[in-house]
Amino acid sequence: MRERVVIIDDEKDIVELVRYNFRKEGFEVDSFMRAAEGLEFLRRNPPDLVLLDILLPDLDGLEICRRLRADDRLSAIPVIFLTAKAEEIDRILGLEIGADDYVVKPFSPRELVARARAVLRRRERVPRKTEVIRVGELRLDARTLEVSVRGRPR
Repeated sequence: MRERVVIIDDEKDIVELVRYNFRKEGFEVDSFMRAAEGLEFLRRNPPDLVLLDILLPDLDGLEICRRLRADDRLSAIPVIFLTAKAEEIDRILGLEIGADDYVVKPFSPRELVARARAVLRRRERVPRKTEVIRVGELRLDARTLEVSVRGRPR
């Protein structure tokens, strides 16, 4: 199964360049030029990776990243900021908010794909939370925090 990337950027030329390069490397790509549409899509179809501009017309990328990190279903999705905001403070803020990487425009499309692959490799090595833990007859659902013994709720 091919890895899926979502691009949220309002610059059409950037979106086309990134889409072309990621598809050429075997990724499935969805793109959105408005933050609200992209965020709604992410909630319905969590991808493997998000490429996110900070400067968007309706909602900035920092807020989108905050919302992703606050959502249990979406918090583990890697985010790479792809933005013209190049100051050190911008990069630090983006990484502290929860981005996995930060790429400044103009950029090398090949390097962006390589960085995306590196982020995805790191994600594969991190053990995922087990949602249901069983020890003997004890069962704990970590998602709902329900405990049962021999099938009976406690």
